[in-house]
Amino acid sequence: MSRSIVRQSKFRHVFGQTVKAEQGYDDIRVSKVTWDSSFCAVNPKFLAVIVESSGGGAFLVLPLSKTGRVDKSYPLVVGHAGPVLDIDWCPHDDNILASCSEDCTAMVWQIPDHSLTRPLSDPVVVLEGHSKRVGIVSWHPTARNILLSAGSDNLVIIWNVGTGEPLISMDDHPDLIYSISWNRNGSLFCTTCKDRRLRVCDPRKREVVAERLAPHEGIRPMRAIFTRDGNIFTTGFTRMSQRELGLWDPTNFEEPIALLELDTSNGVLLPYYDADANMVYLCGKGDSSIRYFEITEEPPYVHYLNTFSSKEPQRGMGFMPKRGVDVTKCEIARLFKLLDKKCEPITMTVPRKSDLFQDDLYPDTAGPEPAMEPDEWLDGRDEDPILVSMRDGYVPPKSRELKVAKKNVLGSRPTTRRSVSTLDTNSLPPQLLERLLEEIQNLKATVLSQEKRICDLENKLSQYTNGTD
Repeated sequence: MSRSIVRQSKFRHVFGQTVKAEQGYDDIRVSKVTWDSSFCAVNPKFLAVIVESSGGGAFLVLPLSKTGRVDKSYPLVVGHAGPVLDIDWCPHDDNILASCSEDCTAMVWQIPDHSLTRPLSDPVVVLEGHSKRVGIVSWHPTARNILLSAGSDNLVIIWNVGTGEPLISMDDHPDLIYSISWNRNGSLFCTTCKDRRLRVCDPRKREVVAERLAPHEGIRPMRAIFTRDGNIFTTGFTRMSQRELGLWDPTNFEEPIALLELDTSNGVLLPYYDADANMVYLCGKGDSSIRYFEITEEPPYVHYLNTFSSKEPQRGMGFMPKRGVDVTKCEIARLFKLLDKKCEPITMTVPRKSDLFQDDLYPDTAGPEPAMEPDEWLDGRDEDPILVSMRDGYVPPKSRELKVAKKNVLGSRPTTRRSVSTLDTNSLPPQLLERLLEEIQNLKATVLSQEKRICDLENKLSQYTNGTD
């Protein structure tokens, strides 16, 4: 008698569950822009959603604790002159967010710890270098202040946002770039393009080091992400418009490691990858389900686990970094599903009876500290993320960002004013020069004292808002 062998995996019974209605976020006017981005970004402190707005582009930023109905007059982040297309939280600072727009710019914002009291229209830095709309922004996983942007001008620009300067520009793509994903240490990134090619790029060498024509034979958009071990996971369409996923070794693009047909649907599958569990969650635009798979070293390499289904189709999705999940409930992932008028958190949980910390579910995960500075990365250094333990959960710092709210960790914005040292002081009378220098010193002292006062007041406001006073 033959006996079927069930594959052993601690993630075989992962189940999804929508949180209670009062723990969601209601009355959000989700953007109707026809762009295949997730429209949503989340971290352990904030939820950000691209919303409909008149007269430019805007997005909503809510503290995670501010659940329930969102007031129609709630302040937005409003700096872009055109619709916002993509947003991404900085992995090294939970208060820093990058956005990009049809207005050909990317912007970097510092979000205060407390809820916004008025519209935020002043970004830390504006990144201007694209000649057409900018559709993708993505932070470097391990180097401080390195941001990648990609636009409809087919350019990829890598910025040092601490100075607002472009470091690297690549024009290797002849058509629209659909997606970009950094590898684990940020030494390479992979792209999918409208010319149906999957490329692996080395930004510091400014060259494409590997490419594959039509990893999926269909002409509809593809997506690609790097996995923890350096392989590339892709989603796309077959020639008969069936949705398909693939796993590829970038050192040998001839044959896929795995290729799997899924179903027939028009929605582009957006992959969200959990490096700690080596799991990938597939969320299709317009679908009402989330499929999840485990990637292993044994055939068939990509193992289907289960499908979470709900009634309403999703407009977009946000994926919480691992340090933001609840370890006391064996939660291994949390997704934020965007509907037409609201956002629903969905928890993915491994059923366990014990209340003790589950070491096997929570290996050390990427923490908020950058592993290197921009100059080190640019000079050729590679470092894996600095890991932190999940044993006691992760508590986002509350005061660090407030102390640097005016003297931003990203550095001051580029300025066109000349300093006193560059003036021709020989043409000034000595008495006038002394008076000018004295006045400058007095003004500097006043500004410093006011900045300290502002920081103190913001700290107090944060304490009241968080209920610690």
